[in-house]
Amino acid sequence: MEERDDYTFMTIKDAILAVNQKVNLIGVVVEWGFPKQSKGSDSFCSLKILDESRSTPGISVNIFAENMEKLPRVVSVGDIIQLSHVMIKTHNGEAYALFNKKFSSFALYEGKNGEDFLPYQVSLRFRPREQDKKFVGGLRKWLSNFQLGEDSRNIPLLREIKKGERMDLACKILHICEVAEGEWMAFVWDGTDTPPNHIHNKLEDEMDNQLPLQLEPLPLSRDILHSFPTVGSILRVIIDQVNKKHVLHLLNMGKWMIFLNVLCQVNAGLWYGVLTHFTRLRYMPSEDPLIFERQRPFEKRLSIQYGRMPFWSFPWISRITEVDYNDDKPPFVTLMDVLNHQKVTAKFRCTIRVVAALPCRAEDVRSPCGNYRMRLTLEDPTARIHAFVYGKDGEKFFDGYPSVEVLKRKLNKLLGVAVSDDGKEIKDAPRNPPWVQCCLKSYYLDKNDKWGSRHYRIFDTKLVG
Repeated sequence: MEERDDYTFMTIKDAILAVNQKVNLIGVVVEWGFPKQSKGSDSFCSLKILDESRSTPGISVNIFAENMEKLPRVVSVGDIIQLSHVMIKTHNGEAYALFNKKFSSFALYEGKNGEDFLPYQVSLRFRPREQDKKFVGGLRKWLSNFQLGEDSRNIPLLREIKKGERMDLACKILHICEVAEGEWMAFVWDGTDTPPNHIHNKLEDEMDNQLPLQLEPLPLSRDILHSFPTVGSILRVIIDQVNKKHVLHLLNMGKWMIFLNVLCQVNAGLWYGVLTHFTRLRYMPSEDPLIFERQRPFEKRLSIQYGRMPFWSFPWISRITEVDYNDDKPPFVTLMDVLNHQKVTAKFRCTIRVVAALPCRAEDVRSPCGNYRMRLTLEDPTARIHAFVYGKDGEKFFDGYPSVEVLKRKLNKLLGVAVSDDGKEIKDAPRNPPWVQCCLKSYYLDKNDKWGSRHYRIFDTKLVG
């Protein structure tokens, strides 16, 4: 215990033994939960703090106040909190600190980058003391070399995401924007590929209710897309009206953060996460080994021949398509590579799934004059795009002009339509399109707005299934 005047700070290591006693603590906020209403009339939030005596797992602090405005408003996970007269309690054999609004107090200071020793928020009963800066300065010095404990090593990757489950995720924050009035979205990434989903949308609904290319109402600008990695899935994380004022200021673009207890869901085959009242945010130092563990496989993918192919397409892609590139076969690229290509017009070789088609009926894929005209929706772990099959490219794609029955069989395989042993479609069954390769070319419709009128066509690709 450290002495100063009549005031005592207790290390966390000692505090967990002082059950049912009031103690004074100072520590680094490494986890922070969203404020909410308690079962009574109070507002409540919880956080976890560490110090040098107990860098893992630290100690949880449950804080009650008359309203949310009187709760600690942590500016950055990794800041320092000073707590006075908190009671040490236990729950299921684990010690925690209980902040009582009647006699406890707190002060919040900037973390390791702080330049002064003035708290940026204090509670009503807080009384500063001369030597506070000694303890704040000591924690800042320790924090500059701090690494998270081993409990962070088991956090799953995005490729392990599961629908309907609450998961912990360690991700880099790429972008944050308001996608609808009062609704914000964070775009996060860890370098791995989310698993493909079955498609429940009916093919015949594509005309009136097409499969979306992204979850946000409008596509992101080219400038934003250019800032995104071209390998690895980008997970959309929804921040609702209730939570936005408590979380937006904690999410810093370009920084890594651990999200604890994120609800993972799927909409139209696209993965997204939801921050709920049960979600907590955990601090990640920029030098944390977990970041390098995430980035190393990503960097390796960029350096190997098939690194841009989807993780889920291995051991190899389906044989139902063949490509006949006139030039030397280029390496596979992702759809995010296609979207971010520096030239408007270019040619690409991709591994994709075809998740929708318009028109979807085999008898409608040719115009009355006999030309093929069709729009396919392609996806890989990085993006979705529309690509057209038209004219001579369609003739190549469908291997001439086969019968309607042959066309139907080929399209069913391409689109992952479930069929019975006798070849009949299974009504209302979800679709699971296979991974296939195709050649894409980008082009523009308006020379005065080349990027704005950019489209994609499939060429030199044959559907042989």
